[in-house]
Amino acid sequence: MIAVGASMNGSGQRKLRSWQIVFLGTAIVIVAAAAYSSRGKVVEVQVTSPNYQNLESTVGTGGTVVPLDEFPARANFAGMVSNISVHLGQKVHQGQLLLTMKDQYALARVETARSALEAAKVSEEYAKNNGSPEDRIAFETDRRKALEEQQAAASAMETLKQLRQKGSVSDAEVSAGEQRLRTANENLEAMNQRDKQRYTAEDRSALKVKLDAARAALAAEKVSYNNAYITSPITGTVFSIPVARYDFVPMGADLLRVADMTKIQVHADFDEPDIAKLHSGQLVKIGWDGRPNRIWHGHIVHAPMAVTAAGDRNIGQCTIAVDDAGSDLPADSHVTVTVTIAIHPHALAIPREALHVDGSKRFVYRVVDGRAEATPVRVGLVNLFNAEITSGLTTNDVIVSRAMQGNTLEDHARVSTVK
Repeated sequence: MIAVGASMNGSGQRKLRSWQIVFLGTAIVIVAAAAYSSRGKVVEVQVTSPNYQNLESTVGTGGTVVPLDEFPARANFAGMVSNISVHLGQKVHQGQLLLTMKDQYALARVETARSALEAAKVSEEYAKNNGSPEDRIAFETDRRKALEEQQAAASAMETLKQLRQKGSVSDAEVSAGEQRLRTANENLEAMNQRDKQRYTAEDRSALKVKLDAARAALAAEKVSYNNAYITSPITGTVFSIPVARYDFVPMGADLLRVADMTKIQVHADFDEPDIAKLHSGQLVKIGWDGRPNRIWHGHIVHAPMAVTAAGDRNIGQCTIAVDDAGSDLPADSHVTVTVTIAIHPHALAIPREALHVDGSKRFVYRVVDGRAEATPVRVGLVNLFNAEITSGLTTNDVIVSRAMQGNTLEDHARVSTVK
């Protein structure tokens, strides 16, 4: 029985080894067949050759058009819009009436304040000249009469003195003549003093205070008038009127906006990794969906100076001047912005898809004698479509740009080329 059992165990072991041998042999055959098939497979590839071209590196984002010289008219008091004197797209000049808020007494108050100011100016001018022209004429007449009286009294006194020596007049008559002369002299002196100082320093100070108050009152009424009769402080184009006639608006409400649309900027937000690439003076291309066939050109005025959080992005705002604005790029429109970071003229370039990266290694597949040969290269400027080759290739090389039909490419693989 023991012998029989041992015989059966030996037979089972031999069968197990046979299955193992069969399985291993099958695996070897499959791997060998796959390797042979792989070695024998020809991969169809699209090829190209390096060529010289002008390469640009760019950074793109979105932005908003902002007028450089803008007047946003707002309601300075709650009230009704009584009239709108302009329409959208109208070009206006400085000082032109744009819109009127209801305040029927504004003009009358301005004219009253202006009249008071003119009266105060006249009063101060009279003080400087010691009276009005009419006062001066009357004063000169009175002064001339006083002078004539003084001269007459002096002459009469001389006559009385002579007659007194002869005994022809009494002492009382001489005293009366002296009294007349004193009165005439006092009157003339008073007239002369009045001519020099008709207005005291206090009078002139009071008139100056009155003049300053009149000026302040007129300025205040002009502000009130301008709040009701809104004019444009700039020459430009009306590009927004969010209200209509007879609308009641609260204080601070937007009434209309005027801007010089030939002087505009773009405020563009760039992601934090791109900020270090930006600096003043870099050239910019600007596009707008409203005019898809039009490209505007500009340059960076201010690179981002700070980074702020916007949702899940960290961004920095850049100010871009539009150099060829022609009133055809609307304010507040959203535009695309492409900043030229670097330009390499006459650079040896290949399609970017032909460049392969393995860690720090950069290589391409050259086609040599029907096989793809991995060739190390040095790379310069890279953009979305092309890569600059600084060493490793010439214009005579034929390189693989991509493998066709989703195939993968390995070093030394057999290839058939398609231009």
